[in-house]
Amino acid sequence: MDMRLTPFQQELVEKARRLAKERFAPRAAALDREAVFPFEDYDDLREAGFLALCVPEAHGGLGADFETYCLVAEQIARGNASTALTYNMHCLTMMLMGEMADRFDMPEEKRARHERLRAEKFREVVEKGVFYGQPHSEPVEQGETDTAFRVGGRRFGTEARKVEGGYRVTGRKFFVSLSGAADYFATPAILVDDSEKTWLERTLYLKVPRDAEGVAFEGEWDPIGMRATMSREMHLTDVFVPDSGDILPPGVFGGLYLTASHAPMGFSATFLGLAVEACDTALAYLQGGLAGAPGRSSVAPATSNGVAEMVLKLEATRSLFYHAVSEAKLPPTPETRQRARAAHVTVQRNAVEITSLAMRVCGGRAILKRFPLERHLRDARAASVMRPWTLDIVTEEIWESALAPLGEGDAAS
Repeated sequence: MDMRLTPFQQELVEKARRLAKERFAPRAAALDREAVFPFEDYDDLREAGFLALCVPEAHGGLGADFETYCLVAEQIARGNASTALTYNMHCLTMMLMGEMADRFDMPEEKRARHERLRAEKFREVVEKGVFYGQPHSEPVEQGETDTAFRVGGRRFGTEARKVEGGYRVTGRKFFVSLSGAADYFATPAILVDDSEKTWLERTLYLKVPRDAEGVAFEGEWDPIGMRATMSREMHLTDVFVPDSGDILPPGVFGGLYLTASHAPMGFSATFLGLAVEACDTALAYLQGGLAGAPGRSSVAPATSNGVAEMVLKLEATRSLFYHAVSEAKLPPTPETRQRARAAHVTVQRNAVEITSLAMRVCGGRAILKRFPLERHLRDARAASVMRPWTLDIVTEEIWESALAPLGEGDAAS
């Protein structure tokens, strides 16, 4: 197993690391304090070509796959975890339209139409620098999709009615990152007026402009962490989406949701980067390499044990994560699905434990806001509640899959 980065990956990782260190990190504290969206970070991402990171090369993008995206997102998170978390929404939309759709089996006529429609959407990203949000979370409703998707709440409470030239969409979304900031929102919905088709065939994935008539962002955003994601509620009231607004052909989003076993790990990359940065910050603090930190000439045994534990957890977490994302390009098997789940849970748990250890070994002054560790700890708390793979949901999938009757494969898939 060769885990070395390709030259292409190495170049992108180094470029992302420079952006994170030189641009994103100096702004992060103010953005967190004021709970405002990192528009300047996105200007930098646009200028660096990173908004087209996951746009296929044939459409003018960099053509990064899921593994490469995760490596880049890890570095971005080291500058500002909120920026990285919102960046995941945009890049996953590009991958759903691109490499994930390319691997999904669909009729040639449907594929040809998708190719025509996505070409224009990719062109906007490459030439105009637009970016997408992903309003997926909705109020918990019981229904057919609740059982099929096994995520604890219906994912398609948003309804779409077919009208001449497109759809009329109505729904309510929770925790919509990039609220009021993204140019477009990739919105799941279910077609309600074609009952002869199955729910899977009626799943839609639509491009909703930020300023479309009937779109409103409401509620305050004042959370404990990930404050610069600007994740307010989104209300869709009879919003018109033209037929050309299909991000994916009807039925494909539901199919990909069930089969793209590694896609939720895009969030993991953010929290891994956060843990890496917390560990490095703590070491710099102790060594006197962090501005304003006193450093220590000697470290007590209790502190040194905490440092060792922090490093051990980070290395174990990073190794499992890299192994899992390296398998994303392969046809999923029960083993690779389970490893993806295990890596995701390990990141969720250890992001909190590593940031907590980082603060503990640095001592009382680490809780001051002039140091970034208290922000890292607050941001890490979001890991366990991020849908679709919250800590509780993915843990349930792990034990259900492990206890599935022999011969039935991955029961939770």
